Amino acid sequence: MPVNYYILLSLALFSIGIVGVLTRRNAIIIFMCIELMLNAVNLLLVAFSKMHHLKAMAANAATTTGTDGQLFVFFIMVVAAAEVSVGLAIIVMMYRNVHSVDVNFLNRLKN
Repeated sequence: MPVNYYILLSLALFSIGIVGVLTRRNAIIIFMCIELMLNAVNLLLVAFSKMHHLKAMAANAATTTGTDGQLFVFFIMVVAAAEVSVGLAIIVMMYRNVHSVDVNFLNRLKN
């Protein structure tokens, strides 16, 4: 499958994530859209890594070139899992104190 399809799919996912972050007020939806943007970047990293690996395999069959993108994706997923646990804990604490997950209430916490 050509890499152009992966680029278009990733662009669509990232655009949906940006629109969701900019237009929504619910903290959980914003959080999900941020994760959607991270997954779009992960998709691009894996697609380019595979493309680079296939080109290196054509030149030398015993190469490990092109696996760096997949390693980056693994570390991004580990960091995203930690982000999810901390972010959901913050959202739960915000809900317990304010009884809403509306982002506009966060401006009140500045005072």
